[in-house]
Amino acid sequence: MAERLLHTEEIDKYFKVAGGMLKAVNHISIDIYKGETFGLVGESGCGKSTLGRVLMGIYPPTGGIITYNGETVNLRNAKTRRKYAKKAQIIFQDPYASLDPRMTVGHIISEGMEIHDMYDKHRRTERIVELLELVGLNKEHANRFPHEFSGGQRQRIGIARALAVEPEFIVCDEPISALDVSIQSQIVNLLYDLQQKFNLTYLFIAHDLNIVKYISDRVGVMYLGNIVELASSDNLYGNTLHPYSQALLSSVPVPDPKREAQKKRIILTGDVPSPINTPPGCNFAGRCPKVYDLCHEQAPVLKEVQPHHFVACHLAG
Repeated sequence: MAERLLHTEEIDKYFKVAGGMLKAVNHISIDIYKGETFGLVGESGCGKSTLGRVLMGIYPPTGGIITYNGETVNLRNAKTRRKYAKKAQIIFQDPYASLDPRMTVGHIISEGMEIHDMYDKHRRTERIVELLELVGLNKEHANRFPHEFSGGQRQRIGIARALAVEPEFIVCDEPISALDVSIQSQIVNLLYDLQQKFNLTYLFIAHDLNIVKYISDRVGVMYLGNIVELASSDNLYGNTLHPYSQALLSSVPVPDPKREAQKKRIILTGDVPSPINTPPGCNFAGRCPKVYDLCHEQAPVLKEVQPHHFVACHLAG
């Protein structure tokens, strides 16, 4: 078994809104191992990106514990958060909004090195060129501004910025969803190559279930702030156990017209419950085609029903 890099224990993230507390992330406990890609999928608004930002320290957790390399990380402490930020970086979803339009590419990439006091000025300049070439750009791009680049090129700049401080762990927050389809595979392959080269660990958040299957070692499925299923990529896609995961994966297109025509699509009815006033029992009960009385009375817990396959469902196991 690979060595555990990051562990969360009962992580919560609640936001105070009119009418109560919005439970964006609710009691999530996961392990991420060194060198792996942990995929995270689910509908928009399920809390994927919020969890990623909590793990980065962008949002302080409402409750729970984050452990990194065996040490508890207090993200409310500025000194600890800065030290942790050198080990953990993020690639944002929107390559247009995530780069400061007033800064040159060279300044964007070097900013992290300056904050963490890495290298002298000459070495930083060399490092900028190395990083640009590493992500498929060239040294002439260092003096340009973000508006001079395409979306795919901007995302490459974002990747170079994340790599600048030599992190071990990178949160990839839907890094391809804003890009053209023709560019998406290039960015995914670049991330894979960089992972092999530097032994990086990824939390890969995405909507595209085919991409997640391709790049991930293990996959977690989120619904309304909770992990409802977690397994290896092959096991999750080949032996889906949670009714929500089954519905989600049934929507994935198959690149074969005959098989696509024969495939049974699971259409969910009902509405997603409010994350402010969640109903008793299972959050998915109002939309589940297999619901029964216990589902409305008792919330299921995430449990191992098969070796290394975890499901939060009364029907599983």
